[in-house]
Amino acid sequence: MKLVLSLDDAAADLATVGGKGASLARLTRAGLPVPGGFHITTEAYRAFVSAFGDEIAHAQDARRLFAEHEMPAEIAAEIRRAYGALGDDVPVAVRSSATAEDLPDMSFAGQQDTYLNIRGEGLLDAVKRCWASLWNPRAIAYREQNGVPHDEVALAVVVQELVDAEAAGVLFTANPVTGARDESVINASWGLGEAVVGGQVTPDTVVVSGGAVIQSQVGDKTVMTVRTSDGTREEPVPEELRGRPVLDKQQAVELAAIGARIQELYGTPMDVEWARSGGAFAIVQARPITGLKPQVEEWNDSLKGDYLWTAGNFGEAIPDVMTPITWSFVRLFIHEAMSASAMPGFDMVGNIGGRFYMNLSPMYSVIKALRLKSLSGPMEDVFGKIPPGLDVPRVKLLRWEVVKQGVPTAIRVRLRVRKNLRSMGAFLATARQRCEDLRAAIAATASAPELADLYEREIQPHAVTAWRMLEAGGRQGGTSLLLTRSKLRKMMGDVDAEAMLTGVNAAGDLASMGLVVGLSQLARGEITREEFARLYGHRGPHEFEVSIPRPGEDPAWIDAQLAGLRDLRTGAEELLARQEQAGEAAWARFARRYPGKQDRMRERVRRWGVVVRDRERTRSEAVRAFWVLRAFVVRAGELTGHGDDLFHLYLRELLDLLRGNASALEQVPVRRATYERYAALPPYPALIVGRFDPVRWAADPDRRADLYDARGNTPPVSDTVTGFPGAPGVVEATVRVIASPEEGDRLQPGEILVTTLTNVGWTPMFPRAAAVVTDMGAPLSHASIVARELGIPAVVGTGNATMRLHDGDRVRVDGERGTVEVLT
Repeated sequence: MKLVLSLDDAAADLATVGGKGASLARLTRAGLPVPGGFHITTEAYRAFVSAFGDEIAHAQDARRLFAEHEMPAEIAAEIRRAYGALGDDVPVAVRSSATAEDLPDMSFAGQQDTYLNIRGEGLLDAVKRCWASLWNPRAIAYREQNGVPHDEVALAVVVQELVDAEAAGVLFTANPVTGARDESVINASWGLGEAVVGGQVTPDTVVVSGGAVIQSQVGDKTVMTVRTSDGTREEPVPEELRGRPVLDKQQAVELAAIGARIQELYGTPMDVEWARSGGAFAIVQARPITGLKPQVEEWNDSLKGDYLWTAGNFGEAIPDVMTPITWSFVRLFIHEAMSASAMPGFDMVGNIGGRFYMNLSPMYSVIKALRLKSLSGPMEDVFGKIPPGLDVPRVKLLRWEVVKQGVPTAIRVRLRVRKNLRSMGAFLATARQRCEDLRAAIAATASAPELADLYEREIQPHAVTAWRMLEAGGRQGGTSLLLTRSKLRKMMGDVDAEAMLTGVNAAGDLASMGLVVGLSQLARGEITREEFARLYGHRGPHEFEVSIPRPGEDPAWIDAQLAGLRDLRTGAEELLARQEQAGEAAWARFARRYPGKQDRMRERVRRWGVVVRDRERTRSEAVRAFWVLRAFVVRAGELTGHGDDLFHLYLRELLDLLRGNASALEQVPVRRATYERYAALPPYPALIVGRFDPVRWAADPDRRADLYDARGNTPPVSDTVTGFPGAPGVVEATVRVIASPEEGDRLQPGEILVTTLTNVGWTPMFPRAAAVVTDMGAPLSHASIVARELGIPAVVGTGNATMRLHDGDRVRVDGERGTVEVLT
């Protein structure tokens, strides 16, 4: 039976010498500056309490019970021998070390006792008092709270030479406040370390990163723990020391380097107690930091330069904080669906706090370089308005460089679009079945390598084709969309023009309307749930985020939408029929006003409708491909046994994992914490200029949802709510501000839907709304298209609707003028 072990004994493990003792033994064996000493093992404790162990749990005062019993002679002799080996009457620190303390997931720090400046025969009494502290009320309660059985715990004692410290404190090898793993935080005060550990003093705080002090704050050190002839006491810090830094920069860096060695030894961030005497540091304790915030990454492309970023257009379609795997797929999607936007040397798309943004600075710089002011209007039609007075940061572009780079790109894209337009019909005819076949093939895949091969051989090629078709559909007659609408508005006014342009859903295949029409059919029993899932189950409010189930996978989502339809007096079909009648009446007025021109204009509008439907159908199939990608990642999680962890890998890492390289899984906790941190923040501003910190912005009580300008010259929020005329009509009703589609049940029939943005997943709410008002959006945005088809007035791209309007406000929405007037 080993009663005493040397401090560096290889047998000094958790069961033998407790958590603190095992840690000090490990530090000593690694050559770190640990004061000399020895362990009194748990065997010694058990031998001592064997005579009265049954009485402990029932004792009113465990300390008295321990004090009344003599230490067995054998144990006392072993302790005296080890103590004598340290020198003649050496002052020591006597520290409790329980078998359930200083564990990575649980810290019992401070639950048992420590005694400082102990000498001679006082050592045996201090050891008994340490043993007794295992049964103090605080330690008992802590064990019960953490589910640690009392009969499984024993106590060892660590005896060490007491460092005659002029300074001491605590070192955290990671920042305990922010969780930053690249920062060490030092608390330092004068005297022994008990005043710091016990919280009796405000210590100095020094932050070290990259081998340098990056932050230093001198505390008001009023109290210090000092040695006395028979122990320690607290006394005032001399006046000349109170405001003086305990450590200079060189000493702080030296201590942080010792901490780095300790962290490397343990492989985890550490909480280290240290002392300094005669210019040398000593480590008196080290344990893993518990309760440390998870380390996070920074996903922030706004730090790359002074650019104007917008969440308009594609940002409306991708409104969520993206998981890493989704960001991989979105980047590939943009590369294929917006190949013309590529500009060497500039990032045209960015990830800001996990959210999708487009960089408008290069686009506006091209307009300026080529003197194409006429394109500013169409830019706003697509991406939304630039606030008056906002100076768009430009990038340096020479006209000849733009032409040199742009002409070959334009030719390449034009040829690719022409080729894809020829095959678009065949693609659209088979795309849905192809996606179903791919999902079936994914489900049938039996091994991880086989799934990786399937992805590269069939899944990605299909997605790329779908996204290239979207590019072709979007560039087909893009100018005619804007010119036809503009010409009709001039000839007939906004109301009649919009009525004449509606009806593109007459053939029943306007994809943006699919969800609401399909839900109506499902509610009437005209289609089954399985048919609804096959036809429309890929569309939803979060259709690009592959970590979120599609509506076709989520019966609860379908139930919630069906419940919202029950209270409707007028369904989607009725609204569409009513708008079709309004369109025919407008055409009749056109014929009377412009005799002989109706057939030509109808043909032009028909072609306009074909373009709109092609854009919508290709977009729908592009999104359906994301359902296949989701199925791929889910199956990868099943085959590897890592489940939803795989949403926090990037695509290349996921493929490597499927082929046997699992190293990237180490990043999952960090990525998950990063995702959760950003997802907990409110949606960021629609427009961002310069470097943007999402966390700092969210903490600002005066934050704005429309615009953030790092240059500090943000114009005041307008008192009026105005935007693009999205869909004509005038209505007076009560406002309901909805933050997310999951709150859609709050919108009552006949209320005005006010929100930041909408995408296709919001469509089922539209028939309940008297009008729609959004912060973001443009004439070609989703809200505008669907609202026009249903004949619902809409004002989009206001920038400030959710800041100026509140639940219960009575307002007048004028979708023709693009205004919202508060009535009460």
